Amino acid sequence: MTVATAGHLAVRIATVACVSGSFELPDGRVLDSYFDEYQLAADPHLLHDVVDAMAGLIPKGAEVLAGVELGGIPLVVALSAVTGLPAAFLRRLPKRHGARRQVEGPTVEGRRVVLVDDVVRSGGQLLAMVQMLRVAGAPVADALCVLERPLGGRLLLSQHGVTLRPLLTEDDLPGGTSRAVS
Repeated sequence: MTVATAGHLAVRIATVACVSGSFELPDGRVLDSYFDEYQLAADPHLLHDVVDAMAGLIPKGAEVLAGVELGGIPLVVALSAVTGLPAAFLRRLPKRHGARRQVEGPTVEGRRVVLVDDVVRSGGQLLAMVQMLRVAGAPVADALCVLERPLGGRLLLSQHGVTLRPLLTEDDLPGGTSRAVS
């Protein structure tokens, strides 16, 4: 992707999916803006262009793309369609009925899985998915996201042997980064 193309895509993402307003994170910090992944996923043209760009971030040798509920699911479905790689779907907790699975889709055991999510902040959610997949026998060393917020996720994942490959960071968006208010 060229710098001009990346800049245009960043503007489109910011226009459609970056929302100003108070947003509380699970750890209690409050941000003055947030990334609304549902607005991105609801725009078929933007979703198509985002996953086309993200496809170039997938490392060679990837065998399965795994989307984290809920924001990573539309992305992993679209990425699977674009790349031909199978998609797996990850729940934070095992389903409470039926097959009671935490991983839906193809077998991940022994296969190189790449995690897919919408936004990475602290990295805690992705790390939990990495650990769950590793227990299931999947060697996980890479994670993709649309947007990386500078709240420690890259460092946390790196400390656990996972390379974060964001399409964009907050600095790439028009207007720069948002601030943690508390």
